[in-house]
Amino acid sequence: MMEALCWLLLAAIFIIIEIITLGLTTIWFAGGAFAAAIAGAFGADLVIQIILFVVVSVVLLIVTRPLAVKHLDAKTERTNAEALVGQTALVLDRINNLEETGMAKINGMEWTARAKEDTMIIPEGEAVRIVEIQGVKLIVEKVTE
Repeated sequence: MMEALCWLLLAAIFIIIEIITLGLTTIWFAGGAFAAAIAGAFGADLVIQIILFVVVSVVLLIVTRPLAVKHLDAKTERTNAEALVGQTALVLDRINNLEETGMAKINGMEWTARAKEDTMIIPEGEAVRIVEIQGVKLIVEKVTE
């Protein structure tokens, strides 16, 4: 019976680690520890408990992790600045990477802007597509139509 309590304690530790990290890394081992705890409660040998722990953990990891990752990624929405990537902005001040100049406006906010390619100069009034955000700078390219 003491072995079953040890397995339950181990499962609790794995669950706490999972709650802290939210990385889908230890929850599978908590499942394996619960299976081993049940086996221990019914008097199974320690070797059987360990084998059950390993097998159940690996099976849970292989079978359910891809489903869980897919399900969680589907609900992830880009927020704040990430949501600007792919949108169109208006150049307020000529963008010239070599001179370190350039401003663009999107959604009523002004941003420092740089061209995706250092040799590209984008004049004021031009529409640009945001391809990346580096810190507080928009990395843009000309909109081709």
